[in-house]
Amino acid sequence: MKAFQIPDKYRSSVISKIKTDRKTEDPHGKDYSPSVLDFGRVRFHIARHFGFCFGVENAIEIAYKAINENPKKRIFLLSEMIHNPTVNRELSLHGVKFIQDTDGNNLIDWAELTSDDVVIIPAFGTTIEIENLLNGVGINPYHYNTTCPFVEKVWNKSEELGNNGFTVIIHGKVNHEETRATFSHSTSNAASMVIRDLNEAKMLSQIILGEVPTADFYTLFEGKYSNGFIVEKDLQKIGVVNQTTMLASETEDISALLKKTILQKHGGDNLTNHFANTRDTLCYATNNNQSAALKLMNIKADLAIVVGGYNSSNTSHIVELLEDKFQTYFISDETKLISNESISHFNLSKNREDLTENYLPIKDVIDIAITSGASCPDSTVDNVIKKMVSFF
Repeated sequence: MKAFQIPDKYRSSVISKIKTDRKTEDPHGKDYSPSVLDFGRVRFHIARHFGFCFGVENAIEIAYKAINENPKKRIFLLSEMIHNPTVNRELSLHGVKFIQDTDGNNLIDWAELTSDDVVIIPAFGTTIEIENLLNGVGINPYHYNTTCPFVEKVWNKSEELGNNGFTVIIHGKVNHEETRATFSHSTSNAASMVIRDLNEAKMLSQIILGEVPTADFYTLFEGKYSNGFIVEKDLQKIGVVNQTTMLASETEDISALLKKTILQKHGGDNLTNHFANTRDTLCYATNNNQSAALKLMNIKADLAIVVGGYNSSNTSHIVELLEDKFQTYFISDETKLISNESISHFNLSKNREDLTENYLPIKDVIDIAITSGASCPDSTVDNVIKKMVSFF
């Protein structure tokens, strides 16, 4: 795999050594058991796979290339490079300005851009509409394009589905940058819609089977389907793709449910004419990180810590997995470890940061499961470990 040129500040001393040793012992990454870092009073059980993925390192390398190659130009990012506050803050310190927030609201008016400006497309990709807008200004949107190759793979699969007359079902969060981009590319040549989870897939299944009136579709999925979507026509042939940071297992469950639905409606002899196999669009990094998190759940730990940006989709799904087994604390960096008694952490269910006291149990040896999202630098995980050890 390509070695990317990213700033040394994102590298680490502790985690890099662990990852190097594991790669030597298990070069194909098939052993998902965690590594153990033992400091006597506190033991860390570190997930086999976590941290920067191929797409994130590629994006960071291109962003810093844009900065270094254009010292006298204004440089803009369409939105956050990735969902990590440390990385985005560092880019801001280099003078990079953000055109939109993560919800697509403009922070800078498009009219302010000129053909002399540099615009970086983030790892999530962008919509065809924004690509055309930049071209209209005279800015080449593809010169510093950091779109993750696995996101582009989803776009290619969507195009293939459309060319074969299939409707594209996107498993994702409708307001997420990546899903907005995928939806835009998909709708250019295929009827498309977005479903959030298995519950919405079940509602769609009921509509396909005629158990729920067709007219209800337009209410239940308002704002989530392409213009001119006709239920009777556009739900005859379907294929499922996903926002690459979603739970891979949920995408598979959704695909299996809709496949069963199509089988019930059209019969086995006609299945391939009505349901497309799209399993090859799942992101390997998302799969590996989630599988490693599941393996963490086999250990006996007193608590779990997940490090990453609070608006990071892939990180939040890892938190959701670990919360089924452990008291889990979702933190952005080591500053959230206030002391050995207090921790500030993000509460997913309440969408807010909470302060918890007495989060560490009173015992001779404390076991902590730890991992991070795909957009979190290893150096940040290093700092969390070092801060926690300092308490002992």
